[in-house]
Amino acid sequence: MTLIEVIYRKYDGGLHWHTELGRLGEDEHGTWLGAPAGSTARRGHEPPVTFEQAYVSLIPSGDRWWTLNCNAAPCWTELYIDVTTPPRWIAPGTVEMVDLDLDVIRRFDGTAEIIDADEFAVHQVRYGYPPDVIAAAERSAADLLGAVQSYAEPFAGVCREWLARSLVS
Repeated sequence: MTLIEVIYRKYDGGLHWHTELGRLGEDEHGTWLGAPAGSTARRGHEPPVTFEQAYVSLIPSGDRWWTLNCNAAPCWTELYIDVTTPPRWIAPGTVEMVDLDLDVIRRFDGTAEIIDADEFAVHQVRYGYPPDVIAAAERSAADLLGAVQSYAEPFAGVCREWLARSLVS
């Protein structure tokens, strides 16, 4: 399986979360990447964090202001969507985006919400987010919450299918 380097940065260019995930394939939603249980990621230069559960990530196609993680149990969320700048493939095996703090989650019981609005407010000042970035992030979070609550794709069967596929490969 081809490994893809996934790099999240903060708005000032600083390194945020980064990891390597296996490329599972592509569909009309984008590129799907997989991580088995026990995979690690690092925040900046901190020690690696190990994830108990398997998950798949979607790097969406088009000009989407988000990335998706679809998690297996025992994770506390079924879906964790980072609001980001549109992901850019900076090399064939490397994708990069800027984390804009807002996140949309859906728990396994179906409840969904936008989280980290406080961090978003603080970082607007700290990093000097331009008004168009603030508006795009807020619009993306609101649109995502509606899509997640209504189980629109790829936030329903599609992500679960990719997760199931990743567990058997």
